[in-house]
Amino acid sequence: MTDASGLRVVAVADADSFVKWSASLLGAVPGLRPQLLLVRTPLTVSAEQERAAREGTGVAATDVTRLDLAHVAAWLDRQRPDAVLLAGRGPFVRLLGRVIDSLVHRPVVVSGLPGMAIPAQRGALEYRRHTDLLIVHSHREVRAFAELGERIGVPVPLALATLPFARGPHGGRRRAERAEARILAGGVSRAALADRPTEPVADAEPRPGATDVVFAAQALVPADRAARADIAALLVRAAEADPDRRVVVKLRARQGEAETHLDREPYTGLFGAARPRNLVFSHAPMATALETAAGLVTVSSTAAVEALAHGVPVIALDRFGVSKSLLNTVFVGSGLLGGAGEIVAGRFRRPHPAWLRDNYFHPAAESDWWDRVQELVALRRAGALPPRRVPAARGGALHEAWHRASVLGREDRSISGRLALAVGAPAVRLLSGVRARRSPEGASTWADPSTDYTLEPNPFADSLRR
Repeated sequence: MTDASGLRVVAVADADSFVKWSASLLGAVPGLRPQLLLVRTPLTVSAEQERAAREGTGVAATDVTRLDLAHVAAWLDRQRPDAVLLAGRGPFVRLLGRVIDSLVHRPVVVSGLPGMAIPAQRGALEYRRHTDLLIVHSHREVRAFAELGERIGVPVPLALATLPFARGPHGGRRRAERAEARILAGGVSRAALADRPTEPVADAEPRPGATDVVFAAQALVPADRAARADIAALLVRAAEADPDRRVVVKLRARQGEAETHLDREPYTGLFGAARPRNLVFSHAPMATALETAAGLVTVSSTAAVEALAHGVPVIALDRFGVSKSLLNTVFVGSGLLGGAGEIVAGRFRRPHPAWLRDNYFHPAAESDWWDRVQELVALRRAGALPPRRVPAARGGALHEAWHRASVLGREDRSISGRLALAVGAPAVRLLSGVRARRSPEGASTWADPSTDYTLEPNPFADSLRR
């Protein structure tokens, strides 16, 4: 990765996972002192979430600015960055893209996703189609988004980065590279859902001095309350099976704080008052939680990659199956999928070497995102990079107001925004219902195991408005 001296780069973000991702990604570029601009939306991190997200990234509190959307354009015009990293959910990226379109000195516009992105979702690509570069984090994701773009006619330039959380503090990447070096010369095959291996990698040896079982809670999956209650009961069993170890439920937000995704059934409400004393909740950064972890449990969280990079073995819980709607097909072929019995017994797993290089542990030399950014900056300075502008909404001013109010929520105090929400919210619900009824049963690509992408909207009730 080449030195970034002389380049000005700003990450524009709001939600916790995007703040952590953008600060970690830019903080790892040699010679770069990135700025972080936090735009006020219903998802914007609290001061404590911001501090946790910045920990270990090299981005200091003095590098962070918080603004209302109305002041973003003037601030960017004063700063005149060479590149802007739009780090937020799709509608946020589109809204900020319109702001950048208004700037006198247009920067290179980069976007990306803050974690594992298999399956590649149509909405994720559509919302970011007008950025100059889309960052993904594995060779598998490069293929998936390229195939998706070709399928729907949305060509977006792609670049590969090392997932910031896959670097590890003590040689996690070197361990991964040694493991992938053992792959046979024939290369890495693509595993379909039907190819799930029956034999896991041998159980990992306990880490000296580390005894915690860390569960990475997720807002979206499983969505069903009964399934989430089942996980809570499983964690109680794991705690009762060995009172000398802690079972740590790692949460993303405290009471009153927002998360990137809406958690309708938080785990704090799924345990009885008499839960075991060694079952605890934690809001510490994931890297801190992993320091004392003997193993990590998740359904499909990117925390699994972070754990492997820290040398912590993993169980990707397949108790509810393996499907795109559980966001866990990425683990097919990894050797990490396991059930309740393995968790209670503490039989955590290392990944199959053949899975690593294709899935987040490629050699660092293969990450080309920063070189691509520098090339785009040079082209923009030379006047040879045409802007990829966000087109006006097809429904005119009221539709524009709907887009803005959908992202800003209560932070949008305009009359047009309130009117657009009053008219638009029922219309969107009606349209979604009509589309659902028109979809042929069984035709959804969310149920298709032969691809790593989806064409339909995601099935999660996950509005930006809270």
